[in-house]
Amino acid sequence: MAKQVKSIFTCQNCGYKTGKWLGRCPDCGRWDSMVEEVTAGRGPVRGKTIIKAEAMPITSVELVHDQRLATRIGELDRVLGGGLVPGSLVLIGGDPGIGKSTLMLQALCSLAAGGSKVLYVSGEESVQQLRLRSLRLKAEDDNLLVAAEVDLDAILAMADSARPDVLVVDSIQTVFSSDLTSAPGSVTQVRESAMRLMMMAKQTGLPTFLVGHVTKEGAIAGPKLLEHMVDTVLYFEGDRNHVFRILRAVKNRFGSTNEIGVFEMRTNGLKPVPNPSAVFLSGRKANTPGSVVAASMEGSRPILVEIQALASGSHLGTPRRTVLGLDANRVALLVAVMEKKLGMHLSGHDIFMNVAGGVRIMEPAVDLAVIAAVASSFLDKGVEETTMALGEVGLTGEVRAIGNIETRIGEAHKMGFKRCIAPAANLKSSLQAGKMELVGVQSLAEAMEALF
Repeated sequence: MAKQVKSIFTCQNCGYKTGKWLGRCPDCGRWDSMVEEVTAGRGPVRGKTIIKAEAMPITSVELVHDQRLATRIGELDRVLGGGLVPGSLVLIGGDPGIGKSTLMLQALCSLAAGGSKVLYVSGEESVQQLRLRSLRLKAEDDNLLVAAEVDLDAILAMADSARPDVLVVDSIQTVFSSDLTSAPGSVTQVRESAMRLMMMAKQTGLPTFLVGHVTKEGAIAGPKLLEHMVDTVLYFEGDRNHVFRILRAVKNRFGSTNEIGVFEMRTNGLKPVPNPSAVFLSGRKANTPGSVVAASMEGSRPILVEIQALASGSHLGTPRRTVLGLDANRVALLVAVMEKKLGMHLSGHDIFMNVAGGVRIMEPAVDLAVIAAVASSFLDKGVEETTMALGEVGLTGEVRAIGNIETRIGEAHKMGFKRCIAPAANLKSSLQAGKMELVGVQSLAEAMEALF
């Protein structure tokens, strides 16, 4: 049958398709996101051969234990779950200039130095620009192959002929297939390119990295289907004004999704930070009002962070609540609990909160530290330098138990802390004695008495 050419309109935000142009996408609600795309399909096919697939019992499936390929960059291997799994497809996204390409080039150079043959395909830079970047990063090796290509068929042919051990495509939004008439970066092109790269990775066992752009909302550009197709989704976070970058796994079929890797941006590239607690607490002043230390769990790793608060009198009708690195709604809830249960009149004060180092903490185990920091600033009394606070706070002012208390206290002890204000329910469990002075509290009133 002859090909039937037709036009459809596709939302560039969510992938919704319709036969006519619409000003507003009915699915995601975004305006001016419908773009016309020409597709070529076939009519009804007669006499089509049906391919029969056979199913098999799961108990008869032969297990193949492949050795993970370590990149020898400790923080990256930690987030990946121990290294690269053969045939895995990894998507890494982040803001422009955050260091995605730098991390990928350093990882490939480390693999090449270990004897692996790797291929870096860039759709945004020429090979001369890649050479200049490698000189700056001191990432040079004969096993590191580079190419500047955006045609999907050419990339697949290059991977087939070069036979690399690891492939990086930077970025997936620049790759296009000549079989489609839509522009590179459109939903159709991104979906088709990712699908064919995934099939190639699964069939050949080639670990593949896809670098993705992000939208202004912080999500990876393209259809949400892209994140469902890949095995691992990594987000590279951080402020370009800060030297620290955090690599966070939000999806990982071969490891934990709670692990993070911490890097420091330097002139010669990204340097892994094996002890983030020491770095985040390095500039802390002793006995300063509004500063309290808490231990946050990021996967299996405890990280000590400094919670900072500033409560100052406000002349506005509605006081400001500015929060960085914490859940703003939870901070507002905790401030309301302080007013009700502690009698602190914070309704006439501006409250500013920050987590030093640009870290984001969303777990409720730092509730007591947040309240202690606000109270310290409000009362203008500093908390002892070697004292930390842990615990979840409920609406009735009770301090609830948290998980991984031994791991958190062990990390604090290594960093020189001597006293910990913790939930009394946690102290009833088996804790390693002799490490720190543990003060169990059941309510906010008890916690304030122990702190101040």
